[in-house]
Amino acid sequence: MSDIIRLLPDSVANQIAAGEVIQRPASVIKELVENSIDAGATSVTIILKDAGRTLIQVIDNGSGMSETDARLAFERHATSKIASAEDLFTLHTMGFRGEALASIAAIAQVDLRTMLKDAPLGTRLVINGSKVESQTPEACVPGSNLMVKNLFFNVPARRKFLKKDTVEMSAIMREFERLALVNIGVDFTLISNDVTLHSLRRGPLKQRICELFGKNLDKQLIPVETDTSIVSLNGFIGLPANARKRNPLQYFMVNGRNMRHPYFHKAVMQCYEHLIPADEQPNYFINLHVDPETIDVNIHPTKNEIKFENEQAIWQILSAAIRDSLGRFNAGPAIDFDVEDAPEIPVFSPDATATHELIIDDAYNPFARTAPDPIDWTGTPPPSRRSSSESRHSFATRPAALNDWEKLYDDFMRKRDEGLSTAATDHRTTRITVEAPLIDAAPETVHADGPQPVLQLNNTYIITPARDGLMVIDQHRAHLRVLYDSYLQQADRHEFVAQATMFPDLVELSAAQNAVLNDIAPRLRELGFILTYRGETTWSIDGIPSIVKDSSPRDLLLGMIETVTETGEELESTLRDRVALTLAKGSAISRGRTMTIAEMDRLVSDLFRLHSPALTPEGKTVFTILPLDHLAHMLG
Repeated sequence: MSDIIRLLPDSVANQIAAGEVIQRPASVIKELVENSIDAGATSVTIILKDAGRTLIQVIDNGSGMSETDARLAFERHATSKIASAEDLFTLHTMGFRGEALASIAAIAQVDLRTMLKDAPLGTRLVINGSKVESQTPEACVPGSNLMVKNLFFNVPARRKFLKKDTVEMSAIMREFERLALVNIGVDFTLISNDVTLHSLRRGPLKQRICELFGKNLDKQLIPVETDTSIVSLNGFIGLPANARKRNPLQYFMVNGRNMRHPYFHKAVMQCYEHLIPADEQPNYFINLHVDPETIDVNIHPTKNEIKFENEQAIWQILSAAIRDSLGRFNAGPAIDFDVEDAPEIPVFSPDATATHELIIDDAYNPFARTAPDPIDWTGTPPPSRRSSSESRHSFATRPAALNDWEKLYDDFMRKRDEGLSTAATDHRTTRITVEAPLIDAAPETVHADGPQPVLQLNNTYIITPARDGLMVIDQHRAHLRVLYDSYLQQADRHEFVAQATMFPDLVELSAAQNAVLNDIAPRLRELGFILTYRGETTWSIDGIPSIVKDSSPRDLLLGMIETVTETGEELESTLRDRVALTLAKGSAISRGRTMTIAEMDRLVSDLFRLHSPALTPEGKTVFTILPLDHLAHMLG
C-alpha cells in the first residue's frame, strides 16, 4: 500500500489560513491597518472601490521595508513582532502570527510599494494568488502603499458569499470605527468610490468618539477612571438617560487592542441595572491597561478574544469605577424635593396663641352604615373639604340602592357580559384594529360557538379555556403575529400611506448606518416613510406609515437599519418582510400593559383567524395548552 499523507503546497496552506483570518473585505482592512500601526505610522489612508471587492488600498507613513523584508513579509509565519515562544506573553504589537499578508496574497492580487525612511530608493512587489510575478526598484515616498485587488478572484465560492456592497461597506465602517477608537494618536482618512467618508485628526478619546458617532455624544458621556496595581482604567460611559434600545455604542479596549468580553460587559450592565429599562443598554468606551504578561491574546486568529489572568479582580474594579462615576455625576436616581405646590407650614413660635377652634358634632355617628363618595368628575370638592352638616346631608339623601352590594355586583357582571358580546360582534369598539386573513374553520383549540371567558395574568399572559385544556397566550407575541400578517397584506396591496408627523424627528446616524439608509431610503419612501437628508449623516423623519401607531419614528428607522445590517440579504427581495416585522415589533402590545376584556377577546379572535397562529415570524411560541389530564394529575 502506497503512502497517502503528503505536505500541502504553500499556496493551498495559505488559502486554508485565509479562511480563518480573511472572511470579508473588513478583515483585510483590519490586518493591513494593524500592520501600519505596528510600523509606527502616524497617518493612515484607506481607499476603497466597490466596498473592497475591486480595490483595498492602505497608505501609511510608517517605517517601510527593505527589499528583502518586503519579500519575506508574504511568507507564511514570517514576522518581525516575535522571535520566541516567550514573546507571546509580552506582546506590545497588534500582529504577531505572521499569517495575515500570506493569507491576503493567497486570495487576491497584491501590489506593494515600500521604502525605508533613509533609503534612496524603494521597491515594488507584485503577487498574484501567492505567486510572485515581479519585484523591481521603485521611486516612492517613505512608508508603505499596499493595494489588494480583486479579493477572492481565485476562490469563486468565497467571493459568491460576499454580501451586497452596502452590507460589506457597513462591516468596513464598523471595523474602521474600532481601529480609529483604539488608535487616537493616528490620523485616519477613509475614501470610498472617490468620496471621503472620514477625515480624522489625532486628539483625545472624547474628540475621536464625537467625530465618529456624532457631536451630540459630547454631553451624553461622563468620564470613568481609576488606577490600581492590577489594571489602569479610563474612558467614558453614557448617562442612563441616553441609553439606547438599538445600536448601543459599546467598546472595550485593552493595551491598545479591541476586544470582545461578555464577562466585563455583564459587569457594566449590572451597574445600570436599576437606572435604565430592561430593554435598553448604555453606551460605553472603556480602555484597560494591564501587564501584557497577565493576558493571552493568542486564542483566535482575529485576536479579538482575550483571556485575563485576573478577571474577577478586574470585574470588581471595573464595577466600582463605573458606580463611582455614576454617583459623582448624579446619574443615579434622586429624590425630587418639589416644593412648588407644597403647603406652607408656619414656623413654630412659643409666644403665639392658637387661632383655630375644634368643633365637635354630637350628632355624627362614625359607625353609621354609609357608602363612600362616588368619583365626581365635575370638580366638586370631596366630603373631607365640606362642612359636617353638608356631609351628613349627602349621606342621608343618597339612594338606598348604592348600599345594596348584591345589586352592584349584578350590574358589574351585566356590563361585563355586554362588553364581551359587543367585542365579539362589533370590532369598532376595541383599540386593537388589524386586518387578518379569514380561514374556513376555527382551530381545534378555540370554541367556535361564541366568545370564551378570558383572563389576564401578570399583565403578560391571556388565559382562556380550550377544548383540550387551558390555553396560555403571550399577549406581546400574539399581537406581533397579528400585526405582521396585516402589514404583509397591506404591503402586497401597496396600501402604505404616508402620514406627516407634527414635528420632524432629527436622527443623527453613524457613517455605517448612513451608508445603509442611503441604499434603502427609496424603498422606505414607497412604504410610507417621509425622509429628508439634512447633510453629513443627519436625516429628518417627516412622516411615517399611517398604519404605525404608538411607535417612535426614530426607533422604527434605526430598527430597520439594524435588521438590514445584521441579515446581509438582498434588500429588494426581503425588505418587505423585514419592514413588516420591524413595524410589528414597534407597534405590538408590550408585556406589562393592562388590557381590557374586549381587547383580549378581540386579540384572541384575530390571532386564530391567521393561517399560522402558533409561532411568531421569528419562530417563537405564541401560545401553549395545559391539557386537562395534566391539570388533573397536578391536582391529584
